[in-house]
This record gives sequence, structure tokens and C-alpha cells, in this order.
Amino acid sequence: MSAVNSNTAVQARRAPASDTAVSLERVVKKYRDQTVLHELSLKIKRGEFLTLLGPSGCGKTTLLNLIAGFAEADNGEVFIDGEPVTSEPPHKRQIGIVFQNYALFPHMDVERNIGYGLRMRGVPKDELAQRVKQAMEMVKLDGLGHRKPRELSGGQQQRVALARALVIQPKVLLLDEPFSALDKSLRGSMQVEIREIQRRLGLTTVFVTHDQGEALAMSDRIAVMSAGAIRQIASPADLYQNPQDPFVASFLGDVNILPSHYHGQSGSDIQLRLGSALISLPRARLVGGSHSGERLDIYVRPEHIRFENLHPGSVLSGTVVNHVFQGDHINTFVDVDIPMTARQVVTVRSAGLGAMQQWPVGSVVGLALPEDGISVFNPQK
Repeated sequence: MSAVNSNTAVQARRAPASDTAVSLERVVKKYRDQTVLHELSLKIKRGEFLTLLGPSGCGKTTLLNLIAGFAEADNGEVFIDGEPVTSEPPHKRQIGIVFQNYALFPHMDVERNIGYGLRMRGVPKDELAQRVKQAMEMVKLDGLGHRKPRELSGGQQQRVALARALVIQPKVLLLDEPFSALDKSLRGSMQVEIREIQRRLGLTTVFVTHDQGEALAMSDRIAVMSAGAIRQIASPADLYQNPQDPFVASFLGDVNILPSHYHGQSGSDIQLRLGSALISLPRARLVGGSHSGERLDIYVRPEHIRFENLHPGSVLSGTVVNHVFQGDHINTFVDVDIPMTARQVVTVRSAGLGAMQQWPVGSVVGLALPEDGISVFNPQK
């Protein structure tokens, strides 16, 4: 039974007044015998752009549907602007939503598609026409008002869907993977346009994606999800630089995982044995406790590893096996020598063509690890 139905007193209660636009409290959602969301709590700040990021099936779209009212929680509560809306239908929540497939009415022209929500709300004809005109100007659809969806490009269809969501002056804008049908160049330009509109309007926005690049580029904060739970929520830079568990470290961007063992502590540093080398790192880089001899994994981003001429103090040594040109950077793959482990290839990322020229395939190199840019975790089970 829904928490709302089992406790009618919930309807009289309000969330505490704050700068929170949307709040979910211990929300549970099940489909048959499968729990999709596990007592999930989340507060979305007024005016922020929050991204729900995670692999397919992690629960991010279900969470979006709970906010929109397209799904009902089995337990827990949803608030919008401090008002409980857990049992309110979608049309009473003042939510604007852009779906993955845009969901435009094929028999209506652009103007009628955009004005649909206003007509359903009984907005007077003159006001409706003015608001539709303003929405079309905002998303750069001037002169296309009488075209049908089939006469528009993918980017123009997306603009129609966005204008339809904005024209009702929503409290919250929901974006459900809106760029998935666009090519790469158009996707990038639409990301910029939507973010500019969102900032200009100060509109609370919740964006669902599985694309890490989109999340990093657009968000004020990112909530990384897995298996129906939020693993970490923070700014893009904080998530990337300071992941709090192995899943977040691996899912958000590329990472090398190097096996090591806890060796001890010296002052504020911990000592790890990586192959035959002993390295020291700030204690803050280790998430969780450890004991002498315990296996630990070092997570380090490819751009944080530095090439050097091999010398006795090199932390790692290896042989360059490949260079991959990526335009603005080079990915170099190094077959490293870590005693007592299986063969391991480390990715090193560097700008320009210098690495290809200085360290051609077959070169024996040393690799240096930074003190920052590293996270240390217990191995994943």
C-alpha cells in the first residue's frame, strides 16, 4: 500500500521551508517482486541543474517518473516547493518534461504542439498566443509555427518539445535523455542552448542521462546512481576528483586500477606497496580503514600519470604498446611490470603529439604517479 494511502495525515504536512525545490524522502518503488528504488532520499535545490547519471536499469528514469507523477511510490514521500505531491496527478504538479522521443503530436503544427498544455489549462486565447510566440522566440523557432513535426529536423523537433515544456511556466523542468536521437555536433550545441535557457530562467531542472560527458558538461550537481540507490552526489569536479567508492570512480571517466597492499602509516601519509615500489599518499586519499598487508586498489586517472625516463626510483616501468590519436589528446597504452599480478596495461593521457614522438611503440618507460589525483579503495567484490 502507498505511504500516502496508509497515512492521510501526510497530506497535511509540509516539508520545511528552504531553498529546496524538490524533495524525495525514503522513496521506495517496486515492480512486481523487484525493488527498483531502495528508500531513496534526495533534495534538489531551487534553480539548480541536477543530473541523474547511471547505467541502464539503475532507476534514474523511475526516479524522474516519480517526480513527474507518472509513477506512484510504494512508500515514502515526494515534495515540490514544500507541498506533498505523492498522490497528485501529473497535470497538477506544474512540471515541464521533455521526453527522449519528444512525444510531439504529428497532426498538430508547431504552434499547436507548443500551446497544447496551455489549452488544457484553459488559458485565454490572446494570452496563449503571446506565450507561444515568446516560447518559440526563446528556442529559436521563429517562422516555423505552421510546420508539422515531420517537416522539422531532429534539433527543431527537440526545440518544439522544449518550448512546450517551458510555455506552461513550470516549477520544475524534467529532461529524459533528450539528446539521444541527435548527432554529436547537434547534441553539443543543444546542450549549450538548453543550459543557457535554464540559467536565464533560473529554472530547477532534473536531467537523466547515461552519458558521462553530458553530465560533466551541463550539471551543477550530479547524482550517480546504481541498483536503485544514489552512490554519491556532488559537483562534477568534486565527483571526478574525489569519488567516494569504486563504482563512482570507474563510472565517471576513465581510470586505471592498480593492485597494491597497505604497508603502514607515516605521520599523515599512508604507505602502499605497488609491486616492488613503496609509495606514500595523503591519508585522505584512502576511503575506509585498512590493516597491514591488506590488498588495496589504487584508482588513478590517465591524465594524472606522467612519463619519465626509467630510473631506479620509478614507481612503475613498462613498454609502450600503442598510441591512439584522439584529436585534442593522445592515449598511450603501456604494458606495465607489476610483480605477482597478471599482465596489466595502463592508459596514459597527454596533450599534443609529444608522447608519440618521444616514446614510440616499443619504448621502455618509467611512470610517475601524483600525490593528488589518486583514490584508494578496498577491492570490489
